[in-house]
Amino acid sequence: NPRQATVEIFALQANRPGAEMGVCEHTFQGVIRVQDVRATEKDRVRILECFRVGDVVRAVVISLGDQSNYYLSTASNSLGVVVAHSDAGDPLHPINWRQMACARTGIVEERKVAKPI
Repeated sequence: NPRQATVEIFALQANRPGAEMGVCEHTFQGVIRVQDVRATEKDRVRILECFRVGDVVRAVVISLGDQSNYYLSTASNSLGVVVAHSDAGDPLHPINWRQMACARTGIVEERKVAKPI
């Protein structure tokens, strides 16, 4: 769906300073809607240029959503893709807030990159 990315939630962290992250016993389903990807230029967001299948994303829960999905947001510099692999399966590293590159091939791919903590 070009209007949202469906994600599997497998770890959670309480919304307080110094809180530890915990792995969920069972996964939950979440949705990142196009309007919740970033705080600016919302009308220019293209989901496939922000997230790909297999990406690990840091996001915040913004609402309980519907009966089967939590609504998530990456509309902060510290939120977005934290781990990604290229189409060839090689790890990508961030080069700026919109792109990640493959160290082996140098190929650059679009992502909504999380600022490292």
